[in-house]
Amino acid sequence: MTIFHRSFFLLLLFVFSIARAQNDSIIDGHPAWIIQGNIYEVNVRQYTPEGTFKAFEKNLDHLKDMGVQTLWFMPINPISKVDRKGALGSYYAVADFKAINPEFGNMNDWKALVKSAHSKGFKVLMDWVPNHSGADNSWLKTHPDFYVKDSLGNPKMEFDWTDTRKLNYDNPELVDTMINCMKFWITETGIDGFRCDHADGPTQAFWTRCIKELKAVKNVFMLAEAEQPWMFTAGFDAIYPWPMFHTMVDVAGGKKNATALDSVLHLQDSLYPRNGLMMYFTSNHDENSWNKADYATMPGESHAPFAVLTQTLPRSVPEIYSGQEEPFLDSISFFYKDTIVFSNYARAPFYKTLLLLRKSNPALAADASFTKMQTGNDENIFAFKRQKGNNKVMVIVNLSNTAQSFRFNGAMPPLMRDMFTQKLDEIHKGEGMTLPAWGYRVYSY
Repeated sequence: MTIFHRSFFLLLLFVFSIARAQNDSIIDGHPAWIIQGNIYEVNVRQYTPEGTFKAFEKNLDHLKDMGVQTLWFMPINPISKVDRKGALGSYYAVADFKAINPEFGNMNDWKALVKSAHSKGFKVLMDWVPNHSGADNSWLKTHPDFYVKDSLGNPKMEFDWTDTRKLNYDNPELVDTMINCMKFWITETGIDGFRCDHADGPTQAFWTRCIKELKAVKNVFMLAEAEQPWMFTAGFDAIYPWPMFHTMVDVAGGKKNATALDSVLHLQDSLYPRNGLMMYFTSNHDENSWNKADYATMPGESHAPFAVLTQTLPRSVPEIYSGQEEPFLDSISFFYKDTIVFSNYARAPFYKTLLLLRKSNPALAADASFTKMQTGNDENIFAFKRQKGNNKVMVIVNLSNTAQSFRFNGAMPPLMRDMFTQKLDEIHKGEGMTLPAWGYRVYSY
């Protein structure tokens, strides 16, 4: 779930001085596997006609071949029926934090899926909903003090989330109970981490304690659907870089040019610790369902250069949403059955090239160095180098809807391999180059 992402952009500027003081307290401790990894968001309900764990499991080999490493499953808990939205309800209205949504199968089915995924080399993340429960969660009767109350003394609803009730993190028992619920999924089913919905809802004190305790059980990967700098102070490994996503959408729509990306990268460097990871994306369940990403926000060929950037920018842990490899050019319903249609996987080779390059080349590791390159046409051409040790990658993208000419006046490397054509290219200093509309090049050398 998302709330007023753009407003946080200004908030980040306000907290700059606080964030810088906090940055020094960050300790490196990311799971090693995520540094050159990637995330694929799984919408179980819509992924197959059956909408079950068992049906999804048949897709693991295809996703493995495409280069997917980490599977993020949208919430798998039962969905509340009271105040339910639509026929099937929102995954984010949790009726029981320790149970499985029968729509998807049972606990044994989930454990079998996790085991199968692990056997094929995948990591598995659960989508966790800590800010609120569904409107008929048993806690409302057994632990009414677990909830924030409104002016009438009733469990509070936030925003238009009328199918949920807000949890009270000033209650120590609620804190203990929530942490124990999260530990349950690690110890009982072997998952490798959590994507935490609306992570800025609970308190910083909760997350600091929670993440410390979880990582004592297993060095899980913790992803916050939030962008505040204190998420890293609390122990999260990665956050949502909403300002970059919205800037990409604006560039794709012609509202801004490529130089706007520089401003966001500079802001990130100022606000966040050096080792703070960003989950870059061109679509996810919220953006697809409500804002028609990426088929309308980055339509047609414009999707490609931005997808390249999500895979190659510094700090990046790139995400792909269910159906983007098809591509499935429609919004996927949130509250109803709306099966994704897979037929030819037209984008799969494109993603496979990027995902396997990330896996094999340390120059695209999240912590590899980043050097911006001047092209003489920086309003349209965004170019940079990544390097780690002797491994080097050069990325050039045209972020405009017309062909663009440019040149590099600095010293250029020797022969470079175009990772999409596998051809060897040589770019000379001062030599004019042209990229077609929304064109891209990714070189390894």
